[in-house]
Amino acid sequence: MAAVVRANAQPLFYFLLRLTRGQYELAEDLLQETMLRAWRRLDELPTEPSAARRWLFTVARNLSIDAARARAARPAEVYGVDLSWVRSPDDPVDGLLDRLTLDNALHKLTPEHRTVLVRLYYDGASVAEAAARIGIPEGTVRSRSFYALRAAREVLVGDEARS
Repeated sequence: MAAVVRANAQPLFYFLLRLTRGQYELAEDLLQETMLRAWRRLDELPTEPSAARRWLFTVARNLSIDAARARAARPAEVYGVDLSWVRSPDDPVDGLLDRLTLDNALHKLTPEHRTVLVRLYYDGASVAEAAARIGIPEGTVRSRSFYALRAAREVLVGDEARS
């Protein structure tokens, strides 16, 4: 194994450095993984030096492709970004402001729209339950909730634009 490493480590590292677009640490990791796989399969490694080198370069290439796919599947990592503007989910003041904003938006809706939204979203009723409580057909509940949400969104966007 020492002879394989001496003969192939440096060219393999430069190859991996190109494949990883200059990411030194990643190229080192992939080189170590390639050599580890060669060590685990030392008895299957071709005895001819050029065939062994081809085997190592193929393994390294496949590992770099797998690493690139894994990075593409994950969201990009962000460091040093100022996130102080993001609200804390447990902040009671923000919760109170949200409730006041929604309450204000609900009062700007028609009574029919407000009633449907309160039944569906505050009371947690299903469409059938809301229809029974209000005394209107289920299709009307669905239609009113659609238009009520659209009107509420317009009210909230309009209030935000004025702020």
